Amino acid sequence: MCIDCGCGPTDHHHHHHEPGHAQDHGHDHGHSHDQGRRTLRIEEDILAKNNRLAGNNRARFGAKGLFVLNLVSSPGSGKTSILERTLRDLAGNIAFAVLEGDQQTDQDAARIAATGVPVHQINTGAGCHLDAHMVGHGVEHFDLDATDILMIENVGNLVCPAAFDLGEDHKVAVLSVTEGEDKPIKYPNMFHAADLLLINKIDLLPYLDFDLEKCKAYARQVKPDIQILEVSCKSGEGMEKWYAWLAQGANRKKT
Repeated sequence: MCIDCGCGPTDHHHHHHEPGHAQDHGHDHGHSHDQGRRTLRIEEDILAKNNRLAGNNRARFGAKGLFVLNLVSSPGSGKTSILERTLRDLAGNIAFAVLEGDQQTDQDAARIAATGVPVHQINTGAGCHLDAHMVGHGVEHFDLDATDILMIENVGNLVCPAAFDLGEDHKVAVLSVTEGEDKPIKYPNMFHAADLLLINKIDLLPYLDFDLEKCKAYARQVKPDIQILEVSCKSGEGMEKWYAWLAQGANRKKT
């Protein structure tokens, strides 16, 4: 079970013992069969607290006219590479700041720092996602008055980050063509929570059996109005549409 958000399997014991039944399997029944209800209550309390803090973050970001994106994906989809290219290509046009979320190391933060953009690393330890409390403290390292777009690169995980509002304007899901086109229906909560899907590494399509149209159909099956852009942060194909989407969002928040 996830120690941070309780998102792991809730394998409740639904078997019952008759009076006098010999319990020779040794596990402790002192917890009673209310464990499932207590687990649910804890999850509700955690999410309620997070939602309250996310509301505070959203109000703070809104007052600054800050456009905030929460990038979510599985590990290896290319989130950091997309960020590196975006920050370099838009340098001088849009002022960015980046929060990096990883369980360990500051390697991604070092890559972002090399672009010259302000960055702060949040290491979650055993935690599998960022939460609103971490983000609220993380942005204390930035001059928000001098920032147009805050990028939050969440921990690579297609499950837990879907449930946690950080105060962002949009979740942006990144899916690379090396992962398989069925990810949206395997992890529907994540793709339902996202407003934009970036299908990355499309320069590799000639070498893979990835069915691009089926992937898009699966994503729209989960969320009919999800926007989808096909990009390659290596070749640059499709990146102009991503940049236009960013500029529109930033301008909308400033007005």
